[in-house]
Amino acid sequence: MEKLQEIELTIKDENEDGVFAISLVDRPAIEENFIQLSKQQIELKVINEEKRIVVGFALIPEKRIFREMNGKQFNVFFTKETIAKTAELYMKKLNLNNVTTEHEKEVNGVSVIESWIVEDKKHDKSNIYNLGAKGGEWVVMMKVYNEDVYQEIKSGKYHGFSIEGVFDGMDNLSSKQDTDEELINEIKDFLKTI
Repeated sequence: MEKLQEIELTIKDENEDGVFAISLVDRPAIEENFIQLSKQQIELKVINEEKRIVVGFALIPEKRIFREMNGKQFNVFFTKETIAKTAELYMKKLNLNNVTTEHEKEVNGVSVIESWIVEDKKHDKSNIYNLGAKGGEWVVMMKVYNEDVYQEIKSGKYHGFSIEGVFDGMDNLSSKQDTDEELINEIKDFLKTI
């Protein structure tokens, strides 16, 4: 099996790049579910159900995220530094109310109320929610005022967060076919010179 190309996504232009929305999704690309804070988890010292709060990872450093685009399969990933800058810009640009479901439908009445980077895995607030942070993760806490969305979360329709954003690095996407074609063209050019 051929190893997939890995592309580091970065922030090149702070005015253009970064996350502009967070989506509630059934299958988060980072493969980490959020925790619904509910009465059943009071023993974990979390907020009760009346508060309608969900918490989870938005990004995990060095986590390979599979993508397929234009017939090419590859993995993307973010460093701790890029994740920290992404979280900072998300807050700076006041995108806290930009929430979608399944990257398709904008929803009102759902807001990010806390956002932080795990700096010390042993003493981080995410331990209260048993998220299993290792360091460098972007943790997001949302309050769900929208009754329909809250009922969908409670019913299990959504399991986590997925970011919507623009990042630098996709111009590095190549495939074996591209490499083969480039090599063939180089050989042809060389043969023409002989």
